[in-house]
Amino acid sequence: MNDRAADGAKGPAGSETPAPGTQRRTSQRSRLTALIVACALFMQNLDSTVIATALPTIARAFGSDPVHMNVALTAYLLSLAVFIPASGWIADRYGAKHVFRLAIIVFTIGSVLCGFSNSLGELVAARAFQGLGGAMMVPVGRLVLLRTVPKHELVAAMAWLSTPALLGPVLGPPIGGFIVEYFSWRAIFQINIPMGILGVVLVTLYVDDIREPGGAPFDWAGFVLSGTALASLMFGLETMGRGIFSPWVSWAAIGVGVGSGLLYGWHARRHAAPLIDFGLLKYRTFLVAVAGGTLFRIGIGAIPFLLPMMLQLTFGKSATESGLITFASSLGALAMKPAATRALRLLGFRDTLLVNCVISSVLLGLVAFFQPAWPIALIYLILLAGGFFRSLQFTAFNALAYADIPRPKMGFATGFYATVQQVSATLGVTVGAASLTITMALSGAHEPQLQDFATAFLVVAAFSLCSLPASLLLPRDAAQDMSGHVRRG
Repeated sequence: MNDRAADGAKGPAGSETPAPGTQRRTSQRSRLTALIVACALFMQNLDSTVIATALPTIARAFGSDPVHMNVALTAYLLSLAVFIPASGWIADRYGAKHVFRLAIIVFTIGSVLCGFSNSLGELVAARAFQGLGGAMMVPVGRLVLLRTVPKHELVAAMAWLSTPALLGPVLGPPIGGFIVEYFSWRAIFQINIPMGILGVVLVTLYVDDIREPGGAPFDWAGFVLSGTALASLMFGLETMGRGIFSPWVSWAAIGVGVGSGLLYGWHARRHAAPLIDFGLLKYRTFLVAVAGGTLFRIGIGAIPFLLPMMLQLTFGKSATESGLITFASSLGALAMKPAATRALRLLGFRDTLLVNCVISSVLLGLVAFFQPAWPIALIYLILLAGGFFRSLQFTAFNALAYADIPRPKMGFATGFYATVQQVSATLGVTVGAASLTITMALSGAHEPQLQDFATAFLVVAAFSLCSLPASLLLPRDAAQDMSGHVRRG
């Protein structure tokens, strides 16, 4: 008898689950599947931040302007934005296991091509190709997890996915700086090769091939409209205030994005199976995860942008020192994993999200009061606690999103949710940068001062706190079969 049979579970949708409040054990197969998907997610998140540190060195090697090198980052994000919405349909059509494995291969080949690039144009093309693999890798990896892990084990499995999402942005800068300083910038792409090979082997050996039969024809009109809308919005938000393009170019891109988005909304209401199905928002748990999770991620997404810059520009820390300090939040995220299932079993999804939102937002707001004279141990403690509670919030949102989604719609739900995550992460950096720019303009400073960073952190903390009302829409017994929470009289 295999692990899934021994657990008496048929899968996330319509699965047989233990009675709420009973002891729940995670099967070895579920833990292994979660770890494989988490490693793929970690590889993508690490790659996205490692390259940012190496861009000045790459610019010198290519004889290019360092400012213009940001187009390599933008090309990857645009590729993600275009192809993520199609990931669910492709996985349903060709099998999540096969698409996930192919996505890892494409991402790894793209990394190799980046390492062999000899000009900015070659690097941009390779990054766009790599983004195609990344667009399939994360949402389809999550779909693999949803279709192979029993519903009552999903919270523990999602904890594995939340951890690398927080680890990658923090580990990337110090790892990238170390590789560039002591080796070659090309090596930052080569580290993906062994990880990619290992991922392909593990997926082949240990991931089940579960797919949905049939399916509607591909929504080509929706693909064009959603791709145009998301790529234009991402381009406009990424380039806004960076000095890479004229401001009117960024605003024009945002205008095209909004217009295309409105056209897609009109199209989606009339299409039987739209690529991004807004009908999924009728499930309250999915609506809360999308709305609340977006606001929370906007606040949290600014941390990797604001914190290292504040430590280096106003605290006088080196890049390595700031990386070691920000790493404290990753340690907190690692400590969260075994606590997630206990917290949700004790409080349920609704109360966990409410209480944890307040705690996370307060801890983020405390960063605004950091001073160079503070004991380093106190700074570590606040960042450690912040990483713990943020990771718990991500785990809860990520599991809640799929609590009530019917199995045939699971592929579209993962594509929808991954798209929202990508946009909200970009908005986080945009909000953080805009807050910093506005406060500098009001104070007349040419370089950001400590009070400017303080204001920016308070602004993004307010965004995180704004996710609180969304969680109030949940009943107290929401997703009870997933959390194991029992209300006691």
